[in-house]
Amino acid sequence: MTERAPLSRKLSAIAESATLKVDAKAKALQAAGRPVISYAAGEPDFPTPQFIVDAAAEALRNPANFRYTPAAGLPALREAIAAKTLRDSGLEVDPSQIIVTNGGKQAVYQAFQTVVNPGDEVLLPAPYWTTYPEAIRLADGIPVDVFAGADQDYKVTVEQLEAARTDRTVAVVFVSPSNPTGAVYTPEETRAIGEWAVEHGVWIITDEIYQNLVYAPDGADAPVKAVSIVEAVPDAAAQTILVNGVAKTYAMTGWRLGWMVGPADAIKIAGNLQSHLCSNVNNIAQRAAIAALSGPQDEAEQMRQAFDRRRRTIVSELSKIDGVTVPTPLGAFYAYPDVRGLLGREWRGKTPTTTLELADLILEEAEVAVVPGEAFGPSGYLRLSYALGDEALREGVQRLQRLFAS
Repeated sequence: MTERAPLSRKLSAIAESATLKVDAKAKALQAAGRPVISYAAGEPDFPTPQFIVDAAAEALRNPANFRYTPAAGLPALREAIAAKTLRDSGLEVDPSQIIVTNGGKQAVYQAFQTVVNPGDEVLLPAPYWTTYPEAIRLADGIPVDVFAGADQDYKVTVEQLEAARTDRTVAVVFVSPSNPTGAVYTPEETRAIGEWAVEHGVWIITDEIYQNLVYAPDGADAPVKAVSIVEAVPDAAAQTILVNGVAKTYAMTGWRLGWMVGPADAIKIAGNLQSHLCSNVNNIAQRAAIAALSGPQDEAEQMRQAFDRRRRTIVSELSKIDGVTVPTPLGAFYAYPDVRGLLGREWRGKTPTTTLELADLILEEAEVAVVPGEAFGPSGYLRLSYALGDEALREGVQRLQRLFAS
């Protein structure tokens, strides 16, 4: 018998999402009866606002939603996304420049498929969301890490990007607010990176899914604004793909509704890909997204305020642990402490030397799930999502305080 042909080398090299892996392990332990508190998933604990659910229920009563619709998205939703893009990103686009996708992840995947050719390099500021490097590799590109630590508030500079640029560089990833760090670039920092990209003809893939989750710095009354790179540098729009979605702002992670916005020629070929990949996104979710983007924003603001309260709590409590440094995040719903001061020390008979080992120790000894820095770049850091209930959030950090006081 002839031996079976091998599996895809490209897909075999792709790692499982570290954040989903840790979250699944935590949920399995919870199901087994262990009182695990998980900071792993970037998922709001709030229900989707009722008016959005009602719009979906109403859509179920219309048989037109049970049929194929345009692969790029319902016209009414693309118009609503265009209005949001103008309102929040300062960019006026025609609805034809928008593709509705199955969540933000598909938009990220298609963005890299659109601009990357085999062997091309993509500059990837680190710490980065765990999916970016894998999506670049799936496009046969090469991710080039550009690291900025806690001393830089996790924000890269133009000088760092220029030092990493080669004649094979075709794109840079720009994320503000950031997953996993919560860092928000200032308007001046954003403008500098946008002008650098325009000068060198480099594509910008900007993930704006957290753009509405921003907070006030200490001592300020008003939240910062996550200025879009296309608003800071209008000329950059011709070489920028924006990805976004309803998941985080509206507590709609399970609805799987995202989008990509970009120049007409880029969106045309991305649309060709989607026409073969999945056709149209679930019509009920699209109708719900129209309601989310076009309806009242009161509940989204209430959720943002709750995240702000939790942000202050987690930074304050983590900062009480000797050996932990926590830059104050100004966006998203993550804290990204530098925990190198905890490594190489003995805790309950164990001496972790990496944050992979430290995260295992924390789960076993404190029954708290966190994601190690290796998922997002260098070791030495942990990501904790504060998108969970206030009581669980405080209890989890207090467990860490007890563990690292021993």
